[in-house]
Amino acid sequence: MRVVGVIDLKDGLAVHAVRGERERYRPVSSVLTGQDGDPLALARALRSELGLEELYVADLDAITGARSLSPAIGALAHEANLMVDAGVSEPERARELLALGVPRVIVGTETLSGPGALDRLLTELPAGAVVLSIDLRDGRLLSPDPQLAGLAAPEALARLHDARLRDVIVLDLTRVGSGAGLDVALIAELHAAFGELELLAGGGVRDVDDLRALEAAGAAGALVATALHRGVIGARELR
Repeated sequence: MRVVGVIDLKDGLAVHAVRGERERYRPVSSVLTGQDGDPLALARALRSELGLEELYVADLDAITGARSLSPAIGALAHEANLMVDAGVSEPERARELLALGVPRVIVGTETLSGPGALDRLLTELPAGAVVLSIDLRDGRLLSPDPQLAGLAAPEALARLHDARLRDVIVLDLTRVGSGAGLDVALIAELHAAFGELELLAGGGVRDVDDLRALEAAGAAGALVATALHRGVIGARELR
């Protein structure tokens, strides 16, 4: 099972995400590093202390349109195998990330303008470079496309599914950093319907038992942040 460390960037700092309430995010304090909010120190610690080679990075300023790409992304790309969400909806922004050394670009439904935009990205970018993120709030899809907004995850993924996709993230922002646990039943339902996809569950991983439950439900991996920062999931648990 893939355990993917998470770094959320805001104003150049690594922040602690809680329930998608981005105006309240503060620099993350982690048992892995004594340097609160330093994204490079955190990336290095995730790799050296926990052996995590794969990182999920969310550039929150880019996602919200507050700023262009964070300068930290290029540096992080030298430290780990990244997948990055920077509010990509068109190929031009995706190519900027690829040029920085980011191998996989996350296309989140929160900013994706519609299925046509996803098709363009899959057509114009290298095979395997696009990772679709099903972004949810309380189980309902976040999307600027009125035809998609508010759908349940299975229906949304059915509409967006494409044979060129491999990795699909299922991320409920309401659960992020909340300690509420994940919707394991949803992952099982999606795995049953889309068994060829590598499902990565995000938002609410509390401990190693959650990882086991996700694996049993058919998840290929999980995005984990808070449990790593608090030391609940450490090197021993990952082994």
